[in-house]
Amino acid sequence: MWTLFQFPLCPFSRKVRLLLSEKGVGYELTRENPWEARDEFLDLNPACRTPVLHDDERGLTLRDSRAICEYFEETVDKSPMINGTSAQRAEIRRLVALFDENLYGDIVAPLLHERMKKRLILRQPPDARVLREAMKLAHTHLYYIDWLIDNRPWLAGSQMSLADIAAAAQLSVADYLGGIDWTGHEQAQGWYSVLKSRPSFRPLLSERMEVIQPPEHYAKVDA
Repeated sequence: MWTLFQFPLCPFSRKVRLLLSEKGVGYELTRENPWEARDEFLDLNPACRTPVLHDDERGLTLRDSRAICEYFEETVDKSPMINGTSAQRAEIRRLVALFDENLYGDIVAPLLHERMKKRLILRQPPDARVLREAMKLAHTHLYYIDWLIDNRPWLAGSQMSLADIAAAAQLSVADYLGGIDWTGHEQAQGWYSVLKSRPSFRPLLSERMEVIQPPEHYAKVDA
């Protein structure tokens, strides 16, 4: 049985959880706080980053969300998430990189630092200026998602793909931390509501971090 070492508000852990659930891959969850740098976790991943997927029976450890997702794309036929022509697969990978890097760097990383790390680890107040800038940049990313949904049924084309999973994983963390204002983004909000209503998403919506609670709309599939 696979064991997924993950942190609940790690968007890359969420991406892997969504993919595994969509593909019907069984796994057990283990909570890992990367900042604790446990020796046992460092043995699995010297970079000390979540997610890490490990299977004792296979003698296999997978690290990095993109590598993990690609592994299951190659080994599990059910629910392909990098599909279509070569050009379509390239577009999926382009968008995954965009969301993993830009969406995370502009919005999710600052929110995690200001509203999670400062509160739980550093015991410092958040910087309102950083939060305002992150929420401002969030509108830019949401406008791009609006445009994609105006022109395609799903973010990368005619079918749900890893691009949708990657974007939804990032947005779900930002939304949990109160960093998303959906006003004026009906297309993006409608797309996200469809993702939230899938069975794979329900465990994420039901989880809560100690001390840090999400806004009231967070778990509502129509909000």
